[in-house]
Formats: sequence, C-alpha cells, structure tokens
Amino acid sequence: MMSRGILMFFGVLATYISALFGINLIPKFMLERVRPEGTMLPYAYTEQELRGRRVYVREGCVYCHSQQIRAKQNGSDMERGWGQRPTVAQDYVHDSPVLLGTMRTGPDLANIGVRQPSDDWHLKHLYNPRITSPGSIMPPYPWLFMKQGEYDRGMTLDLPQEFAPEAGAQVIPTQEALDLVAYLKSLKRNYKVEGLK
Repeated sequence: MMSRGILMFFGVLATYISALFGINLIPKFMLERVRPEGTMLPYAYTEQELRGRRVYVREGCVYCHSQQIRAKQNGSDMERGWGQRPTVAQDYVHDSPVLLGTMRTGPDLANIGVRQPSDDWHLKHLYNPRITSPGSIMPPYPWLFMKQGEYDRGMTLDLPQEFAPEAGAQVIPTQEALDLVAYLKSLKRNYKVEGLK
C-alpha cells in the first residue's frame, strides 16, 4: 500500500516537472532557433519606446489595432500596404507580453513605423484622428497634450483651423504622447527573415 503511494507521488511530481519544463524551457529553445546567424533581428526597445508601449497598453490601443501581418492566403494585409511580408515569431522576440491585438477596428500597426515615420503625423493623429484620417472612428486622446498660451516655447502642433484650440493657445504634446509616438515608430517589420522571400 505504501509503495503505491510513493509511486503515485513520484508520478505526480514527474508530471508537474515535465509540464513546467514544457511551458518554460521549450518556448525558450524555440525562440533561440529563430535567431540564425546572418539574419537581422529587431532591435530591443529603448527606454522611451518601452514607456510608450506602456501608454499603448494603458490607453487600450491593443483592443482596436492588431500587430500581425497575415500571409496572403489568409487575407489582404500585404495588398493593403500594411507590410511587405507576413509576421513571424522572430518579430516578437523583445515583446513581453506580445500585443497581437484582439480585433481590427483600425488598421494593423505591425509596420506603422515604416508606413508613417513622421512624428508630426502621429501627434496630430493622437490629438484628433480626423485631422489625418477624415472619417476615422478612433477616439481622440487630448489628455496626452497640454494647451498653453503663445508665450510658451517647445514642440507645438500646427493644427488646421477647425481643430485649433481657442485663439492664442498652443497644443503641446506631453512626454507620454512623445513616448507613444516613439513606440509606434519602432514598429517596423522591414528586416530580413531567413526562409521568407
């Protein structure tokens, strides 16, 4: 009777250890294989880009935008100009957690840093998306900006008249807005991947 209990204990322990190994170590080995010699890898995020990534998550961007370019047979992402190649595991080497997205209410952002490299465009789009994308249903993020009098200096947005604040005021991006733009501009899938054409 006692030997069966010990056998059962070691069986449960072996099951637990093998599951722990499978969940933690196997993915690590798999990621190591996507880093072959001679293949360009995405650079790690800078401190500013990491802060921007946290703003991206906090503001819920991940709920409306995906970060995964589908292969031609699964959709028309490349035909839309969202990327030159499908997404691969290597694209997420530096992401924790991975922000694949839950749906596409807005366009995919996996390659937005290549498609739209302008700080000014991103800042205006965050302040009010209708400035850069008429008809957009994306909500504006005015709390990422400050309105100050014309005596202030610094980076100000040159807004069209219909979106400009009251006379004499300027719209100035906060550090969080600048960080978010830095993160968005870091999203580039234009490096070579072994095995893809």
